[in-house]
Amino acid sequence: MLDKNQIEAASRVLVQHWRDGSKLDALEARLRPRSRAEAYAVQAVLETQSLGSLFGWKIAATSEAGQKHINVAGPLAGRIMSETVIADGGTASMTGNAMRVGEPEFCFRMGRDLAPRSSPFGADEVLAAVDTLHPAIEIPDSRFSDFTSAGEAQLIADNACAHLFVLGPAAIARWRAIDLVEERPQITLRGERYLGHGKNVLGDPRAALAWLANELRELGITLRAGQVVTTGTCHPPLPIQAGDHFAADFGVLGKVSVGFV
Repeated sequence: MLDKNQIEAASRVLVQHWRDGSKLDALEARLRPRSRAEAYAVQAVLETQSLGSLFGWKIAATSEAGQKHINVAGPLAGRIMSETVIADGGTASMTGNAMRVGEPEFCFRMGRDLAPRSSPFGADEVLAAVDTLHPAIEIPDSRFSDFTSAGEAQLIADNACAHLFVLGPAAIARWRAIDLVEERPQITLRGERYLGHGKNVLGDPRAALAWLANELRELGITLRAGQVVTTGTCHPPLPIQAGDHFAADFGVLGKVSVGFV
């Protein structure tokens, strides 16, 4: 079991690689988390090392394609720090990004706190705590040179492959009346068009949101009003490169875009 000093040391290693844009093969054995609980403890130290504040949460591997992409069996939660957020229509640097994919996502901003408790949150209860729905783009990356072999615990410690995040404007449509399962966002990239599907996100983006709330509940963490939850890609991760412009059109739910240099 990792002690407090080992947890902090593991986090420092990962954060330094993140800041340097460099990669490592694996955490040394004495710092390597052996369980999800230890991995989340390492991840949590990120909040004390970040230049910004906790902006919200991401979910990795909510689709079969996403799980295959990083070779895990199920979803992983990660932190979105404010210093990693790029304005809608802004520009993202490709420096140090080895994963090099963009992901169109349904993102919720919470309207009230969901504090930990003994019983699980229901999907309807979590949805009732949401304020707004946004289109979003996640630009993930890992600090591990071979993220497909790093394993679940190391990837959680690695902040679930969080890197950069783009938040679009709040939807003005009555999104609660829309079946998000059958929404088909259109992504434009290098002149090609791709169709996402809401059902790719754990079967329903709202189910992914509830999963995140319950993952935090089990960790004793409050999902706070104002924080966002981006629910995972609705299309298999799309390869990106410098010079690209990635645009996602969620129809009545709005649009979001980002360029890459």
